[in-house]
Amino acid sequence: MDSLVTSAARSLAAGDPLNALKWVALRDDPPALALRGIAMAQLGDLARAKTLVRSAARAFGAKEAVSRAKCIVAETEIALASRDLGWPAKVLDQARLTLEAHGDRINAAHARNLEMRRLLLIGRLDEVEHALAGIDPAFFPPALRAAHELVAAGLAMRRLRTKTAHAALATARQAAARAGIPSLIAEVESASRVLDTPAARLCTRTEERLILLEEVEALTESKALIVDACRYIVRDSGTVIPLTSRPVLFTLARLLGTAWPGDVSRDELIAEAFRTRFSDDSHRARLRVEIGRLRKLLLSLADINATERGFELMPHKAPEVIVLARPIAEKHAEVLALLDDDEPWSTSALALALGTSQRTVQRALESLAASGKVQSFGRGRARRWMTPPVPGFTTTLLLPAPLPDN
Repeated sequence: MDSLVTSAARSLAAGDPLNALKWVALRDDPPALALRGIAMAQLGDLARAKTLVRSAARAFGAKEAVSRAKCIVAETEIALASRDLGWPAKVLDQARLTLEAHGDRINAAHARNLEMRRLLLIGRLDEVEHALAGIDPAFFPPALRAAHELVAAGLAMRRLRTKTAHAALATARQAAARAGIPSLIAEVESASRVLDTPAARLCTRTEERLILLEEVEALTESKALIVDACRYIVRDSGTVIPLTSRPVLFTLARLLGTAWPGDVSRDELIAEAFRTRFSDDSHRARLRVEIGRLRKLLLSLADINATERGFELMPHKAPEVIVLARPIAEKHAEVLALLDDDEPWSTSALALALGTSQRTVQRALESLAASGKVQSFGRGRARRWMTPPVPGFTTTLLLPAPLPDN
């Protein structure tokens, strides 16, 4: 590797893309193309960056497997930054194996970190946890160590393990400071703020207040019966009942939980669950059917008893019933939760992360755009969506994640 390429690589490693371009801006050989692509990515021109890195990968010969593998890793990082989450994981895995076979442990670890970040974004937490368990970050350079700890912190926050998240972020902050890369330091600070901003609203019959992620964790470890409107589940300390696909039943559970230890009138239940201002005998009959279905699902946690004016929730063992609501009332909060990272997302990536169709996501984005909450740029397949984060709130609980094991 010649001195100009070496100088450019050092500048990129230090987070100084403009200085890197001074060394290789006019060169078209494969190493220079790759470094120019990485520099453009750091400057935010992801489309140009992708083109340059892909050209470099094609230009490297068959005997330059390591260089081609590095280009694949760089292209993957660009795809992740542009929230193009549909890239084939097998290609990155093969590149990682090539790097490991040639003794390049640092870039191989970077490739694994990119895959974990993708899995974290789409809610495949078990796979992230398994991958983290097999990694010893002790030999990582500061920048890679910070990136590794950010993944660990993200997983811990999704799992509601705030002490683990605090520890990982503290390590990430120290590593980012040693690396001296401003963008990395800012990313760590942004992740840290999640723990200090409201994650949910606690709702009972007598109070409603915003609570931090640490308080949410404490509630899930308590003996309370929790109706979680962020993840659409009803749970106590030992059982989780998912109601994600049963919106009517969850609405009934939320209303009954908020009113506990009192009851809810039939008219109020009908108005909220069936979205109608008028009720007749057919609505009352339907309400009895839906209450029966909910009673059956919650049989291990609570009874639902009829009262003179409506219905009431009676937990078997839990001393209290608590409703966790979203920190902000928004119909498409799950979409905003993903866009909250201030990165450009494609419709396909949002659909992949949320486990739904692109058309459903598109309708949500159109609704949010009409109210000025999101904006797009680009056209066709290059179209991306962004929104600035809502000040003072965290959307951790709204991000896609599997149900906790109990």
